[in-house]
Amino acid sequence: MKLHDVAVVGATGLVGRVMVKVLEERKFPVNRLVLLASERSVGKEISFNGKNAPVHKLEPDRFKHVEFALFSAGATISKEFAPEAVRHGAVVIDNSSAFRMDEDVPLVVPEVNRKQIFKHKGIIANPNCSTIQMVVVLKPLHDHFKIKRVVVSTYQSVTGAGNKAVAQLEDELANRPPREKKFPHQIAFNCLPHIDVFLDDGYTKEEVKMMKETTKIMGENIKVTATTVRVPVIGGHSESVNIEFEKKCSVEDVRKLLSEAPGIVVQDDPKNDLYPMPITSHEKDDVFVGRIRKDKTVQNGINLWIVSDNIRKGAATNAVQIAEVLALGK
Repeated sequence: MKLHDVAVVGATGLVGRVMVKVLEERKFPVNRLVLLASERSVGKEISFNGKNAPVHKLEPDRFKHVEFALFSAGATISKEFAPEAVRHGAVVIDNSSAFRMDEDVPLVVPEVNRKQIFKHKGIIANPNCSTIQMVVVLKPLHDHFKIKRVVVSTYQSVTGAGNKAVAQLEDELANRPPREKKFPHQIAFNCLPHIDVFLDDGYTKEEVKMMKETTKIMGENIKVTATTVRVPVIGGHSESVNIEFEKKCSVEDVRKLLSEAPGIVVQDDPKNDLYPMPITSHEKDDVFVGRIRKDKTVQNGINLWIVSDNIRKGAATNAVQIAEVLALGK
């Protein structure tokens, strides 16, 4: 198998470190790994395939000969440096919101719209973490029953807001003043219906991302409404999802379809207390589904509970999967 030069931008961040870990775990054919971050991270080392790889300052010339550049350093950095990586010949897989709604940039979840990967013009966007886990589940259901409308409420862990958010929760749980305050209110023993900034219509940017990204990924005019909530969980996003279909479906049909779909694990035995939880999805790449039951208020409705590790499938693993498709050429 051909080996590839791979760069990870934002290598010392929560997602960047997991990108390196996933590249190793999935045995991605890496020839040379280029770890890039801000100047304050220069000199740090990250273990990869039994060796310590140094972290370099993010500069345009670092992309020379790089074939795949995995970005997870925020939209501002992506807008500045992704075009530089493309100019040097790399395919950029970007985990920020910088290019997601750009018409010329594919927004990809391999289990859902794999073919879009090959329509790239140098940049491929990774969707929002909460969108990824939801559309993995929506896809097989939509193919069979045609989705009309989705109502989703998320319960998102603090890792989705980065290292500062994790530190704030840990400090509050230890009953000490937060070293840095990421959230406007206490997060320990609390829930914040506030992820990203509020817009004029009362929705947050996170909610709008889920609505717009779902439509772009699925390629259908599915109606989606969302409420996103931050919860005091270290890792793993949970979602309560209500789906209305055009066609008749049963709980048994839904359970069977999801059990056979790629990337999904059904955990649906409530009598024995078996259902998805963030703590059991931690450091796993699958999307877990349970609490499958009829919505008795509409003709063709289903309720689901979806959980996934937001740093892995919701970010790092999805990006590496995209690179794998490109590396294999199919």
